[in-house]
Amino acid sequence: MKTKFTQKAIFYFFVLISIPAFTQNKIGRELILIDKDWRFSFGHLHDTKKDFGHAEGYFSYLTKTGFGDGPAAKDFDDRAWRKLDLPHDWAVEQPFSESASFSHGFKAAGKNFPEKSIGWYRKKITIPNEDLGKIISLKFDGVFRNSKVFFNGFYLGTEQSGYNGFEYDVTAYVNYGGENTIVVRADASMEEGWFYEGAGIYRHVYLQKTNPVRVVSNGTYVTSELKNNDASVTADVTIENKGNYKGSIEISQTIFNKENKQITAFSESIAAPEFYKTITHSSKLYVQNPLLWDIDSPNLYRLVTQIKQHGKIIDSYETPFGIRTIEFNAENGFFLNGKPLKLKGTNNHQDHAGIGTALPNEIQYYRIKKLKEMGSNAYRCSHHPPTPELLKACDELGMLVIDETRLMGINDYHLNDLKRMIERDRNHPSIFCWSVGNEEWNIEGGIVGERITNVMQDFAKSIDPTRPVTVGISSGFKSGISSVVEIMGYNYLGNGDIDAHRNQFKQQSGMGTEEGSTFATRGIYFTDDAKHYQSAYDKKPRPTFYSIEEGWKFYAERPYLAGVFFWTGFDYRGEPTPYGWPSVTSYFGMMDVCGFPKDNVFYLKSWWGKEPVLHLLPHWNWTGMEGKEIDVWAYSNCDEVELFLNKKSLGKKKMEQNGHLEWKVKYTPGTLEAIGYKNGKKIITEIKKTTGKAENVKLSLDKENILKGNVSVISVEVTDKNGLHIPTANDEINFSVKGGKILGVGNGDPTSLESDQFIDDISFSVITNFMEQKSESASVPKEMTNYDESKWTEAFKERDYKKQAPSYIYKGEFELKNNASANVVSFFYKKIGVETVVFVNGKKVEPSSEDPQKYILNTAILKEGKNTIHIAATPLQKVKDWDVMNTDPGIIQVSTPAASWKRKLFNGYAQIIIQKDENAKEVILSASAKDLRAVSLSVK
Repeated sequence: MKTKFTQKAIFYFFVLISIPAFTQNKIGRELILIDKDWRFSFGHLHDTKKDFGHAEGYFSYLTKTGFGDGPAAKDFDDRAWRKLDLPHDWAVEQPFSESASFSHGFKAAGKNFPEKSIGWYRKKITIPNEDLGKIISLKFDGVFRNSKVFFNGFYLGTEQSGYNGFEYDVTAYVNYGGENTIVVRADASMEEGWFYEGAGIYRHVYLQKTNPVRVVSNGTYVTSELKNNDASVTADVTIENKGNYKGSIEISQTIFNKENKQITAFSESIAAPEFYKTITHSSKLYVQNPLLWDIDSPNLYRLVTQIKQHGKIIDSYETPFGIRTIEFNAENGFFLNGKPLKLKGTNNHQDHAGIGTALPNEIQYYRIKKLKEMGSNAYRCSHHPPTPELLKACDELGMLVIDETRLMGINDYHLNDLKRMIERDRNHPSIFCWSVGNEEWNIEGGIVGERITNVMQDFAKSIDPTRPVTVGISSGFKSGISSVVEIMGYNYLGNGDIDAHRNQFKQQSGMGTEEGSTFATRGIYFTDDAKHYQSAYDKKPRPTFYSIEEGWKFYAERPYLAGVFFWTGFDYRGEPTPYGWPSVTSYFGMMDVCGFPKDNVFYLKSWWGKEPVLHLLPHWNWTGMEGKEIDVWAYSNCDEVELFLNKKSLGKKKMEQNGHLEWKVKYTPGTLEAIGYKNGKKIITEIKKTTGKAENVKLSLDKENILKGNVSVISVEVTDKNGLHIPTANDEINFSVKGGKILGVGNGDPTSLESDQFIDDISFSVITNFMEQKSESASVPKEMTNYDESKWTEAFKERDYKKQAPSYIYKGEFELKNNASANVVSFFYKKIGVETVVFVNGKKVEPSSEDPQKYILNTAILKEGKNTIHIAATPLQKVKDWDVMNTDPGIIQVSTPAASWKRKLFNGYAQIIIQKDENAKEVILSASAKDLRAVSLSVK
C-alpha cells in the first residue's frame, strides 16, 4: 500500500474561521458584510430577450473591457426588481412539480424550467474618496452556481462551482466618492450533486478594504506541537504587495486566549515582497500549559498578525485556532489529545426546512447543537466544502469534521478546488480529515482511481501535512482506491468484506464514512407504500444493507475501526428513496428536515451519550386498534427496563449492550410507562399517554437551543385539555408576526407539497406596439385627447435627432393576466423625454412621491387583458453625435401580495423560523387554527 501515513503519525492543529458574519473594522483592514438591500430578478436560460438583452451588444463584456450589457451594465434600471437580503435561495421559493428534478426535491427550478434557472442580483454601494489607494475586493462565500460577476459594468470573472468561496479585486474599477454597482448572474440550470443544492447567492458577500501590502486571503497557517505541558506554535503568513512600496516591513504575531489576554508574541523585520509578488514568513511562538481543544471543551485561541510599515500598523489579520493532537492508529482507532475516541458521526447536506440552503448563521449552530444532543461528535460534509459558518459552529461547539471536496481529478479544475478548500479551512481545529472523493464508481476499483487518489492525497499533504486523507468507497473494498487511500472510508458494510480488507492492509486505518441509509418517517410506525410511509422502527432498508443498530454494533465492536458516520443526521430535500413523486425529501435522517427527532435518535443517544436515556416507541394513540398487538420498543442505556400498561407490569427485561428491548402489547387506551434501572435502582421514567382531542396551539422556543442573534426556531404543536402533546395531529396552523419576519416553515413530512415560503409575487408586463406621432406643441398636454390613428408610426424608428419635433405622443400596450384589487401595479418609467405626462386607458396618472419616474396605477383604471398607455413628452437632445438615446419607455410591475403564512402539522409538529427586525426589542409570533385556542409567543 502506497502511503505516507504511518501507524503512529500524529497530526497537530489550529483553526481559521475564515470570515465572521459581521462588519469587521481593524487597523488597516476593513471587512464589511453587504448582505442587505439587493435587487433580484429572474432572467432566462436561452432567450436573451427574456434575459434583459444580456450579451446582445455588438461589443460584449468578453470583447471589450467594461462592456457589460443588459443587467450587467452599471446604469441598468433595476427599480422594478424585487428587494431582498442575502443569503438567498430562489429554488426553495418555487412550487413543486412532478416534471422537476428528483434529486433536487422536485422544486420547479433548474434546466427544465429555463425561466427559473437564471437569477440576476444587483446592489449599489458607495465607496468614499478616502479609500483611494486601498485594495478594494469583493468576497463571496459561495454562489450556486456558474456565477458571473460584474462591477460598474466590468466583467470580473466566472466561478463554476457552487461551493467555492471566491474573491475579485475591483480596485481599478471603483468610482471613488460615488456610487458603484455590483452585479451577479447565477446559472443554476446544471446540477453538481444528486441532492438539493438551492440556487443563487446562498452564502454571505463582503466588501474588503486593505493596504496594498497585506496578508492574503486565507493567508495564515497555524500549526502546533505539544511537548510535555507546552505547545510550540508555528505561524506561517503569506504577504503580498499590490503596490509599489519597496523597503522593510515588520511582522508581528500575537496569541490571545479566550479571555482576550495576551499569551505570547513575536515580531521580526523583513523585506516587503516585490510588486504583485508574495512571500511566506514563519514565526515560532510558545504557549505554556495550553488549554486543548476537544469535543467537550472546545478551547480556542486567537492569533493576530500585524504588518507595520515605518512603525505604523498597515494590516491586521485575525486567525482563531485551537491546540490539539489527532492520531489514527491502525490497531486501536482514533485518538484526540492522546485519548481514544470513537467517532460517532453523521453525514449531512446543507439545507434546512423552509429556507433551503440559505441558512442564517444561527441555524448552523442550531443544527450542530441538535447533533451534539444526540451524542454525535463528528460531522462529514457531504459532499462538498461547507459554508465557513458551519465550521465556525463546529469549532466553537466541539464537533469533529471531515471536510470534503466535490469531485475527483488531477487537473486544475479539481486540484484548484481542493487547494482552495484546504487553504480556507486548514486552521479549523474541528477538521481532522480531508476527503478527496466519494463513491466514484467509475474509478473506484481500477488503476485510474489509484492514480487519481495518489495525486490528490499527495497534493493535499503538500498544502497541509497535519491531517490524513480519506475517500468514501462503496463498490467493494478490494482494489483501486481502497489499496492506496490513507484512511480507508467504508461506505456501507454490506458493500464488501471490511474484515477481509483490514486483514490484507493491516497498516491502513479505516472508518465507516457512510452507514445506515435506513428509511423512517417521523411518527409513523407502519409501512404503507401507497402513502409513502416508512415505519420508524429500525430495520434493514434493503437485504444487503443494515439497520442503525446493526451498523453501530459492527463498528463499536471493532477497535481497529475509528468510528462510523451514519447517513444522515438530518433528512434533506431530494433523493426521496425508496419513492418518487410526491415524496420530495429523503427518509434517511436520524432527524427530519426540521431537526425533529425520529426514534433512531434515541437509540444513538442511548449508546453515544453520557446521560441516562429511556425512550418508548410508538405513541399510544391507536383508536380502532383496541385489543390488537402493538410492537413496543425501548431505547435505553439502563441495565434493565420494566414496562407497565395502566399500572400493570408487563415484565422487566435486561438490556443488551448497544441493543434495545421489545414487548408485544395489546392496545388499551391509557398510560404506557417504562422504568429504567441502574445497579438495581430506579433512575429514569418514560410515559406515553393516550391523549384527548386537540384544544390548544402551543409555540415553544427550544430552551437548549436559544439562539444568539436575530433568528429563532419555534416548534409548533397542539395539545389536549391537559396540555398533552398530540402525536397524531395534522391541523393547519396560520401564522402572523410583529417586530420581525418569517423566513420559512416546515413540518418534516416527506410528501408535503405545501409552500416553504410565502412571498409577494413580482411579475412584469412589457410595453408592446410602441408607436409615436409628432406634436407641434412645445409643451405636453395635460389632458388626454383623441389622436389621428393614421399618423402613428413605429417609435424612434429612423429618428433624426437634429430635427426633432417640439414634442411627441407615444402609445403602447401592456397585458394584465388579472386585475385583482389587492395587486399593486406600477409603471417604472425610463426617461424618453424632458417633460412627461402619462395616461393609462385614457386617464392621467401622477408620479409617486418617492420616485418621479414611478407611477402607481389604480386598479380602478386598469382592466384584465389589454391596456393602453400614452406618454406625452418633449424630446431628449443628443449632446454628442455618438450618444445612445434611450428608446425603452419602461416596464409594468405587478406585485401580488403573498398569502398568509401557514403550515399543517405533521404527526404533531411543525417548525417556523423567524427573524427579528434589527431595531425591534422583541418579535411576537401568533398562531391560530380552526376550533383551537390561539397563542402568541414573544422572543426578545
